[in-house]
Amino acid sequence: MKAVTFTEFGTPDVLRSTEVPLPEPGPGAIRVRVRAAGVQPADTMMRRGFAPPTMTVSLPATPGNEFAGTVDALGAGVSGVAVGDEVLGWSMTGSYAEYVVVPADQTVPKPAGMPWDVAGVMSASGQTAHRALRELRVAAGETVLVHAAAGGVGTIAVQLAVAWGATVVGTASEANHDFLRGLGAVPVAYGDGLVERVRAAAPQGVDAALDGAGRGALEASVELVADRSRIGTITDFEGAARLGAVGLRGGPGARSAARLGELVALYEKGLLVPHIGHRIPLTEAAQAHRLVEAGHVRGKVVLLV
Repeated sequence: MKAVTFTEFGTPDVLRSTEVPLPEPGPGAIRVRVRAAGVQPADTMMRRGFAPPTMTVSLPATPGNEFAGTVDALGAGVSGVAVGDEVLGWSMTGSYAEYVVVPADQTVPKPAGMPWDVAGVMSASGQTAHRALRELRVAAGETVLVHAAAGGVGTIAVQLAVAWGATVVGTASEANHDFLRGLGAVPVAYGDGLVERVRAAAPQGVDAALDGAGRGALEASVELVADRSRIGTITDFEGAARLGAVGLRGGPGARSAARLGELVALYEKGLLVPHIGHRIPLTEAAQAHRLVEAGHVRGKVVLLV
């Protein structure tokens, strides 16, 4: 099969489209013919040699930790899924490929009306946002501040918080403000004066804050949120330790079929639609990594297989 691999750590140029052996599913696993694979910041970290603890990397390696496709083969003992079923799911590595093998319980059925590109970007950013807002105890009637609200995690977090009945203030560049209004958020520009702008946008106060940006977002958040256990970050773990905020790292329980199923149910109700900023062929994965690392992508980048 074709897969994107790298044999050394480095810039996006180390990514190559190569031929690798077709994987076989073991007991409890399924093989999926991939149609779309989302591109995550964690994938670029893996490529640079700074993989999160949840990723085990041995060279040559294939990035990619979310996908959508059609079940192609079943391992022993698999039930509840059949060859030909359309699914979306996650695997911490290996999804930039024509086929991926994963435990069957790391997938959920894809709704018939969900496009492949949307399904391919639902699992990672969606579950990160869902888990983060749950850990920060965001509830109806509250106000939550989402930093980098137009990014992959941010766009999902905004929609989830709105669906749960919260008011959302989202930081983004001016070019993304109308987009955020369309998601139901009150947009504010980041940079100097952020705290004052958030206070003006949310005179009722801010109950919780999610940082997907870094770059001083936590420092601003501690001026706005009284309870630091309700300030979380997915990027600035050093800052979280220093300021007494919550570092939202991946790990056991961060992703589950139940969590992903809840996201899919919200999609089916029209309450959650991942935004895709760029659709790129699998063979051009290096360009996808350049876009993610440059920042300012609205929503997600997806590889089409």
